[in-house]
Amino acid sequence: MKKDCIIVRGGRANNLKNVDIDIPKQKIVVFTGVSGSGKSSLVFDTLAAEVGRQMNELFSAFSRARTPQSATPDADVIENLSASAVIDQKRLGGNSRSTVGTITDLYAMLRMLFSRVGEPYIGYSNAFSFNHPRGCCPECGGVGHIIEVDESKMLDREKSLNSGAILFPTFAVGGYYWKSFTCSGFFDNDKPLKDYDDAEWNQLLYGKGKFDTVRGGIPLVGNFEGVIERFTRMFIQKGTSEISTSTREKIEQYIRYAPCTACGGSRLNPEALSCKVGGLNIAQMSEMEISRLIPVLDGLEGAVAKQIAGRILARLRYLERVGLGYLTLSRPTSTLSGGESQRVKLVKHLGSSLTDMLYIFDEPTIGLHERDIGKIRQLFVELRNMGNSVLIVEHDPAVIEMADHVVDMGPLAGEKGGQVVFQGTLAGLKSSGTVTGEHLSRRFPLNTAPKKPTGFLPLRGCSTHNLKNLDVDIPTGVFTAVTGVAGSGKTSLIMGELLKTHPEAVVVDQSAVGLSSRSNPATYTGVMDDVRKLFAKESGVSAALFSFNSKGACPDCQGLGFIYTELAFLETVRTLCEECHGRRFKAEVLEYKYKGYDIAQVLDMTVREALGLFADQPSLRKKLAVLAEVGLDYLTLGQPLGSLSGGECQRVKLAQQLHKKAQLYILDEPTTGLHMADTGRLLELIHGLRDKGNTVVVIEHNLDVIKSADWIIDLGPEGGGGGGELLFSGTPADMAERGVGATAECLRGNGPA
Repeated sequence: MKKDCIIVRGGRANNLKNVDIDIPKQKIVVFTGVSGSGKSSLVFDTLAAEVGRQMNELFSAFSRARTPQSATPDADVIENLSASAVIDQKRLGGNSRSTVGTITDLYAMLRMLFSRVGEPYIGYSNAFSFNHPRGCCPECGGVGHIIEVDESKMLDREKSLNSGAILFPTFAVGGYYWKSFTCSGFFDNDKPLKDYDDAEWNQLLYGKGKFDTVRGGIPLVGNFEGVIERFTRMFIQKGTSEISTSTREKIEQYIRYAPCTACGGSRLNPEALSCKVGGLNIAQMSEMEISRLIPVLDGLEGAVAKQIAGRILARLRYLERVGLGYLTLSRPTSTLSGGESQRVKLVKHLGSSLTDMLYIFDEPTIGLHERDIGKIRQLFVELRNMGNSVLIVEHDPAVIEMADHVVDMGPLAGEKGGQVVFQGTLAGLKSSGTVTGEHLSRRFPLNTAPKKPTGFLPLRGCSTHNLKNLDVDIPTGVFTAVTGVAGSGKTSLIMGELLKTHPEAVVVDQSAVGLSSRSNPATYTGVMDDVRKLFAKESGVSAALFSFNSKGACPDCQGLGFIYTELAFLETVRTLCEECHGRRFKAEVLEYKYKGYDIAQVLDMTVREALGLFADQPSLRKKLAVLAEVGLDYLTLGQPLGSLSGGECQRVKLAQQLHKKAQLYILDEPTTGLHMADTGRLLELIHGLRDKGNTVVVIEHNLDVIKSADWIIDLGPEGGGGGGELLFSGTPADMAERGVGATAECLRGNGPA
């Protein structure tokens, strides 16, 4: 048996077609191929999943029952694996107490530094923790801000409880929570709130206790919570990671944030803030950008201070090397992008003395400027040189070109993918004739004939985050690329300042696609709603009958198509539902047909097939056509979103937004997860929007996209405090000729500077 290779035989996860492959160990191996070709299925759903499963088996049954379970990957043989560290694109998330400092343990090291050499001495490290009663601000509890319910948005005082005085939808008339207010016996439910006396008003908002009353001759006993008291408990006191995106967006309309006046946002009590090292307290150090904190710690005197600071500096310098020098340790993890989250997770593994590890990366260059890709490439080399195996799923040519070994998946996506179409050296890939090989050396030309702006959207005095009182004119009627190194202020300018003045814009941002087992392309894009209405109209029954989330769901599996059985300490087993055979609907629902097809058969159709079936339905066809335009015509309408690749999810999101009518479109790094071949298709879509007279603004690092723009707005020169300045505004040709800064240099050389 070969011990210098990871061996896979008969890999069948998702779209893999009995893949047999030997992957060399202690090498940098890059897996590439078009989006949906099977890269992630092989690397994450097969290799990483098997490592996780085997590592989990090492724990006792008691421990396994309390840790996430990994199913056995669908493969005949997987051998010669090492212990792994998986650094994926999942956002770190976390609640309001989780920061860059806490997630990297850097804040714990800072607390140790202050507890040992800080003056005046105030106690052990917990005295500096905003997550401990000893150190946190007593007013805000260590979160740094106060969240208040906006009474004017929550309640309409002109109305009574019965007529809809409570404006928050969850507490609306007729609902469970509304009944807890109206059935309490504390209020005249027909009395306008403006006529409440102080006692009634306070009871409605903040009351707590039990009620014992009679209503309609029926005795009622229960617990009472006022409107604001209940809202605070249900939503405000929970961390953002515990609340769904849709719910979070809903509650944001009814609350307001105010800095804590007691601690000024520092999260700590006065005693903790009184202790200083080098003239700074721990909050001041945490609020410094990493690139500026490094020289401060490097200049500390004393043996103890130098020893502790040395450990902190090593990790800070790694953060700087991966392009995150603009972050602060106080930055909440919930505000980090997927690319930033991945690089923060990467830093936790750097500096380890472990060898023969298996490091698995998922598109580590996401969010990185071309200039900074060279830095992260060097980190991969260091990991390999320590005797580790480095597996990277990547589309960026700069990373593919550094590989010791390349595995190209394809030939296309979905059912037409799932095969190893090439395996070998970079030179071999370039001459292989695969889609990746053909596009690897292909570069888009500089746009020398840009479309002229029809006007400008003026932005004046922009000062969000690190923007330095910028005056910028956004051209209209053209395709504008907003560029600059990570942290230079691109998102602050566009998602902050421009969107604030033009809230009507259609936005495709980097927020995650909902990946519940019930989500699929049809439900996410709104296609399912139209399909259900068509079936209802054709059959003369309720549209709810054609939803596997509602009345039409199979009673045995609740519309999931599978039965999940928990086996105590063993893995949860998923079996096909014997009642519906995976079709998710009741048998009687499938008796209703549209043009000879039942609802389950429609969901099994590809986008391409559905376009033919619904050719006479303009609204439906429009939504389906956008899915086809972004290159997803091979997806089935009912395919779970959780089985899609990162690039496919990004394009589903594009399709969901871009069928909407607007005059201003804002896209935040739309090439995330896209193969080089898919970038051309994206540019066709962007140019199509522009040619219809729309304004398209794209935040992007991809040089092919930047070179294809009509106009470039470049910010910099660095990230964080070193950025926020306007370096250039004009055409790509002008920027290549006379632009300054990292983006201009890359544009001229078409590679990392």
